[in-house]
Amino acid sequence: MIDEETTTRKLILYMEDNYQNGRLVKKVLNAKGYDVILAEDGQSGLRIVEQEHLDLILLDINMPGIDGKEAATRLKNSPEYKHIPIVALTALAMRGDREKILAAGCDDYLPKPLNLTQLLEMVQKYIGAPSPDDSNYA
Repeated sequence: MIDEETTTRKLILYMEDNYQNGRLVKKVLNAKGYDVILAEDGQSGLRIVEQEHLDLILLDINMPGIDGKEAATRLKNSPEYKHIPIVALTALAMRGDREKILAAGCDDYLPKPLNLTQLLEMVQKYIGAPSPDDSNYA
Protein backbone atom coordinates (compact mmCIF):
# COMPACT_ATOMS: atom_id res chain seq x y z
CA MET A 1 0.00 0.00 0.00
CA ILE A 2 1.23 3.49 -0.82
CA ASP A 3 1.74 5.87 2.07
CA GLU A 4 -0.28 9.00 1.18
CA GLU A 5 2.52 11.29 2.30
CA THR A 6 5.07 9.68 -0.03
CA THR A 7 2.95 9.80 -3.18
CA THR A 8 3.67 12.46 -5.74
CA ARG A 9 0.08 13.47 -6.43
CA LYS A 10 -0.43 16.97 -7.75
CA LEU A 11 -2.98 18.91 -5.71
CA ILE A 12 -4.54 22.06 -7.14
CA LEU A 13 -6.86 24.52 -5.44
CA TYR A 14 -9.26 26.46 -7.67
CA MET A 15 -10.91 29.48 -6.05
CA GLU A 16 -13.94 30.24 -8.20
CA ASP A 17 -17.35 31.62 -7.27
CA ASN A 18 -19.02 30.38 -10.48
CA TYR A 19 -20.03 26.77 -9.85
CA GLN A 20 -20.09 25.81 -13.55
CA ASN A 21 -16.61 27.22 -14.20
CA GLY A 22 -15.27 25.37 -11.18
CA ARG A 23 -16.80 22.04 -12.17
CA LEU A 24 -15.50 22.32 -15.75
CA VAL A 25 -11.92 23.02 -14.68
CA LYS A 26 -12.06 20.28 -12.06
CA LYS A 27 -13.41 17.75 -14.58
CA VAL A 28 -10.74 18.58 -17.17
CA LEU A 29 -7.87 18.48 -14.68
CA ASN A 30 -9.16 15.32 -12.94
CA ALA A 31 -9.29 13.60 -16.34
CA LYS A 32 -5.58 14.40 -16.77
CA GLY A 33 -4.70 12.94 -13.36
CA TYR A 34 -4.60 16.03 -11.14
CA ASP A 35 -6.45 16.31 -7.84
CA VAL A 36 -8.53 19.49 -7.60
CA ILE A 37 -10.19 21.11 -4.60
CA LEU A 38 -12.79 23.79 -5.30
CA ALA A 39 -13.34 26.83 -3.06
CA GLU A 40 -16.32 29.07 -3.72
CA ASP A 41 -14.63 32.25 -2.53
CA GLY A 42 -11.35 33.70 -1.35
CA GLN A 43 -12.05 33.26 2.35
CA SER A 44 -12.75 29.53 2.09
CA GLY A 45 -9.81 29.19 -0.32
CA LEU A 46 -7.41 30.72 2.19
CA ARG A 47 -8.67 28.25 4.83
CA ILE A 48 -7.98 25.35 2.45
CA VAL A 49 -4.44 26.66 1.81
CA GLU A 50 -3.80 26.34 5.56
CA GLN A 51 -5.10 22.76 5.65
CA GLU A 52 -3.66 21.17 2.50
CA HIS A 53 -0.25 20.74 0.90
CA LEU A 54 -0.93 22.42 -2.45
CA ASP A 55 1.14 22.35 -5.61
CA LEU A 56 -0.76 25.09 -7.48
CA ILE A 57 -3.52 27.63 -6.95
CA LEU A 58 -5.86 28.64 -9.74
CA LEU A 59 -7.65 31.83 -8.89
CA ASP A 60 -10.62 33.78 -10.18
CA ILE A 61 -10.10 37.49 -9.62
CA ASN A 62 -13.70 38.71 -9.29
CA MET A 63 -15.05 36.92 -6.22
CA PRO A 64 -17.20 38.28 -3.41
CA GLY A 65 -15.53 39.13 -0.10
CA ILE A 66 -11.82 38.43 -0.42
CA ASP A 67 -11.24 38.80 -4.16
CA GLY A 68 -8.49 37.07 -6.10
CA LYS A 69 -6.03 39.95 -6.00
CA GLU A 70 -6.32 40.22 -2.22
CA ALA A 71 -6.00 36.44 -1.81
CA ALA A 72 -2.90 36.39 -4.03
CA THR A 73 -1.32 39.28 -2.12
CA ARG A 74 -1.94 37.58 1.23
CA LEU A 75 -0.46 34.30 0.03
CA LYS A 76 2.64 35.85 -1.53
CA ASN A 77 3.23 37.91 1.63
CA SER A 78 3.16 34.74 3.75
CA PRO A 79 6.46 32.88 4.27
CA GLU A 80 4.54 29.58 4.53
CA TYR A 81 2.70 29.92 1.22
CA LYS A 82 4.66 32.28 -1.03
CA HIS A 83 6.29 29.32 -2.82
CA ILE A 84 2.96 28.06 -4.20
CA PRO A 85 2.47 29.21 -7.80
CA ILE A 86 -0.74 31.15 -8.43
CA VAL A 87 -2.37 31.41 -11.85
CA ALA A 88 -5.25 33.85 -12.33
CA LEU A 89 -8.12 32.62 -14.49
CA THR A 90 -10.18 35.72 -15.12
CA ALA A 91 -12.49 37.59 -17.44
CA LEU A 92 -10.47 40.75 -16.73
CA ALA A 93 -8.79 41.21 -20.08
CA MET A 94 -8.62 44.96 -20.57
CA ARG A 95 -5.34 46.79 -21.13
CA GLY A 96 -3.46 46.90 -17.83
CA ASP A 97 -5.45 44.12 -16.10
CA ARG A 98 -2.71 41.51 -16.58
CA GLU A 99 -0.11 43.82 -15.06
CA LYS A 100 -2.33 44.59 -12.04
CA ILE A 101 -3.01 40.89 -11.49
CA LEU A 102 0.69 40.00 -11.67
CA ALA A 103 1.54 42.91 -9.36
CA ALA A 104 -0.94 41.52 -6.81
CA GLY A 105 1.15 38.34 -6.60
CA CYS A 106 -0.12 36.01 -9.30
CA ASP A 107 2.63 34.18 -11.16
CA ASP A 108 0.67 33.97 -14.39
CA TYR A 109 -2.63 34.77 -16.04
CA LEU A 110 -5.13 33.11 -18.37
CA PRO A 111 -8.12 35.02 -19.75
CA LYS A 112 -11.65 33.63 -19.77
CA PRO A 113 -13.28 32.07 -21.60
CA LEU A 114 -10.61 29.48 -20.98
CA ASN A 115 -8.79 27.67 -23.73
CA LEU A 116 -8.50 24.22 -22.14
CA THR A 117 -5.30 23.39 -24.03
CA GLN A 118 -3.69 26.56 -22.67
CA LEU A 119 -4.96 25.71 -19.17
CA LEU A 120 -3.32 22.28 -19.29
CA GLU A 121 -0.10 23.76 -20.65
CA MET A 122 -0.09 26.35 -17.85
CA VAL A 123 -0.65 23.71 -15.16
CA GLN A 124 2.16 21.56 -16.58
CA LYS A 125 4.44 24.60 -16.79
CA TYR A 126 4.18 25.13 -13.04
CA ILE A 127 3.80 21.63 -11.58
CA GLY A 128 4.51 19.16 -14.35
CA ALA A 129 2.42 16.17 -15.30
CA PRO A 130 0.90 14.02 -12.57
CA SER A 131 2.68 10.77 -11.82
CA PRO A 132 0.95 7.64 -13.06
CA ASP A 133 -0.58 5.46 -10.38
CA ASP A 134 1.90 2.64 -9.94
CA SER A 135 -0.01 -0.24 -8.39
CA ASN A 136 3.22 -2.26 -8.01
CA TYR A 137 4.71 0.27 -5.60
CA ALA A 138 5.38 -1.33 -2.22
